[in-house]
Amino acid sequence: MDDKRNIILATLVAALILFGWPMVMGKFFPEAVKNTPAATANTTSPTAAEAGAPTAPVASAPRAQNLTAALASGGRVSIETPTLRGSINLTGARVDDLLLLDYSQTIDRGSPPVRLFAPGGTARAYFAGAGWTGTGAPNAATVWSAPAGARLTPTTPVTLTTTNAAGQSFAITLSVDAQYMFTIRQSVTNGAATPVALRPYNYLTRMGTSPDPDTYTINTGAMGVFDGTAAWFNNAEIDDAPSATLTHQSRGGWLGFTDHFWLGAIIPAQNQPVETSFRRATGGLYQADFAGAERIIAPGQSLSQTSRLFAGAKETRLLDHYTDQAGVTLLDRATDWGWFAVIAKPIFYLLDWLFRMIGNFGLAIMSLTLIIRALMFPIAQKQFASMAAMRIVQPKMKALQEKYADDKPRLQQEMMAMYKQEKINPLAGCLPILIQIPIFYALYKCLMLTVEMRHQPFFGWIHDLSAPDPASLITLGQHFGIAVPAFLGIGVLAVLLGISMWAQFKLNPPAPDPVQQQVFAIMPWMLMFVMAPFASGLLLYWITNNMLTIAQQRLLYSRYPEMKQAMAKS
Repeated sequence: MDDKRNIILATLVAALILFGWPMVMGKFFPEAVKNTPAATANTTSPTAAEAGAPTAPVASAPRAQNLTAALASGGRVSIETPTLRGSINLTGARVDDLLLLDYSQTIDRGSPPVRLFAPGGTARAYFAGAGWTGTGAPNAATVWSAPAGARLTPTTPVTLTTTNAAGQSFAITLSVDAQYMFTIRQSVTNGAATPVALRPYNYLTRMGTSPDPDTYTINTGAMGVFDGTAAWFNNAEIDDAPSATLTHQSRGGWLGFTDHFWLGAIIPAQNQPVETSFRRATGGLYQADFAGAERIIAPGQSLSQTSRLFAGAKETRLLDHYTDQAGVTLLDRATDWGWFAVIAKPIFYLLDWLFRMIGNFGLAIMSLTLIIRALMFPIAQKQFASMAAMRIVQPKMKALQEKYADDKPRLQQEMMAMYKQEKINPLAGCLPILIQIPIFYALYKCLMLTVEMRHQPFFGWIHDLSAPDPASLITLGQHFGIAVPAFLGIGVLAVLLGISMWAQFKLNPPAPDPVQQQVFAIMPWMLMFVMAPFASGLLLYWITNNMLTIAQQRLLYSRYPEMKQAMAKS
């Protein structure tokens, strides 16, 4: 089997899988169906919900205001952890101010941290809260009380309280770990003379859509896990549902909104049956909420419920910890690994370990490539030996083709007999291709999905390996005020990719067919344009892989001189 043909086949199939596989699997073997059959329309109106209907009240958009004014108005309790800074709004008991301290908005020096939550009425409103439906229950306008000087830290929980005119006392106790998980304990004591029917709920509300695009390979927007199945929903599906509401009956799980790198999720007790909803509210708001069962609280009796809120970065190790150790069902699925998770996650963990050892993500990618090539070297050696043997028997193959040109079945029989006699496996050259394709796609997932890759520099001009090469013709054109077409947006890494692939092709013998020769000649430069918009880390991997392939070919040529002789004759 011609090695050039293997390379071109690998390239085409890799591209097909990269762009087509998610669509094919989503069509015929969906992991999580958007708008699943379990989803039903909720016909409860907001007014009815406020009066004690079986779902959480729908949020409404307050008057528009800027972020500074919103944070300055009303009482607040500060949130201070090693990874978070923010505050709790005492009006409505909302967590509506949250900064992710470990992540900056841009790669520029002095860039402020990423803001995840913002108060209602601001341009990117995004907040979470908890409450009850029922007569006398607090609402969004209720001003809660907090102890003087209260601060929410990993070692100091905060309890918010309020009491209504009937004598029913409500409390929300919030605690937080050193990462991104809040625990919310809601309790109520009925100090009235008559029973009261209440239903606890939790909600997460955000303005509009995710700022990150929703693609075939990276899902963003509304997401949840219902009865052990993950599902994604875009805003159009919610808008088109009756009453603009999708509901699920589920036991445990979670729901919320996922961005490319960030997640907000409300998490009921995992053994608790709940009714969950995604719905459109007024003023461009969308809400995820769940409600527990209605309970009758007798005079003098108390009732409590515990839930959790995740608000932070989708760090792979952390999501796995909360899934495996904290018992949150499939929280790790917030990162959309897809069908290649079985390969992608081990590759990520190896890459992350290399990064921790080396301290540079680009060098970690190159080291990972070297490890993969080393593990595949025995297979590559067998492939090369088979190719060498195929070169040596080329004259015999040609003779058989001429002798049995008009008898194809007999030709196949004679060729198989020749392969057996010469101890040749004509399919040996395909195995490295079949192994490389899922590895390539899994690495693509790692580089594109994981927040650990975000804003990681290499050397020189490459300040973010998760972004395209900034040293491109488009950037150069912008510098001089010239509009460069998108298809010309090739950068230095893309050029190096084309050159390395061209050098790799040059080590191989020319194809016998003139048309194939032209295809092989143009393929490196086509890929240069195709791969230019991809993450710099992915191009770095491919360039390193090409260079190692060249070194490997030179080594194997030295070990199989008959291959060179056959090439010289051809």
